[in-house]
Amino acid sequence: MRRPAPTTSVNVEGMRIHVVDHPLVAHKLTTLRDRRTDTPTFRRLADELVTLLAYEATRDVRTEQVGITTPVTETTGVRLSHPRPLVVPILRAGLGMLDGMVRLLPTAEVGFLGMVRDEDTLKASTYATRMPDDLSGRQVYVLDPMLATGGTLVAAIDTLIERGADDVTAICLLAAPEGVALMERELAGRPVTVVTASVDERLNEQGYIVPGLGDAGDRMYGTAG
Repeated sequence: MRRPAPTTSVNVEGMRIHVVDHPLVAHKLTTLRDRRTDTPTFRRLADELVTLLAYEATRDVRTEQVGITTPVTETTGVRLSHPRPLVVPILRAGLGMLDGMVRLLPTAEVGFLGMVRDEDTLKASTYATRMPDDLSGRQVYVLDPMLATGGTLVAAIDTLIERGADDVTAICLLAAPEGVALMERELAGRPVTVVTASVDERLNEQGYIVPGLGDAGDRMYGTAG
């Protein structure tokens, strides 16, 4: 059996795109795509997939050396350095990715960013913010399940960089080429990385990723309200 290729990485004028190629990622993503997958299963698998993506996304998390004493001897290890990483889910669908991320980074701080997209103009606007005003020196991990048109994620990352973040990683279940292209254009030269399970074929006329998995928020939480 052919072994899957390792994680692929593309650098675009300082911006990096990582597509995680791993059999467990592909397995979970396939079930997420299936329209027959019910909401509880979808939510659980999304949580598990985020943890796998987070493992790749945190390869460059900042650490510092620390001395410890084992039951046998003294040695040197590493721990997360200060300031701690900040995890920022974009509401509402990004909230369903939070547990999977903080499971891997339990000491990270958490902020929230509420953004809504105008379905006519496809422009994103902020309706709620809960995070530090000064993010100088912080590594920030942004959670948004779908990088579709890219407008919401670009607006969110602009907000973080304006507050001083100097290393931003966006974790997305899926991405569309159109969204990737917009981020490459709008965020060229910025300290930004995108980690995703797949870059799919295209967007359809309604702005959904094809083949995609539908509306991630609706499939995580249902359509109530």
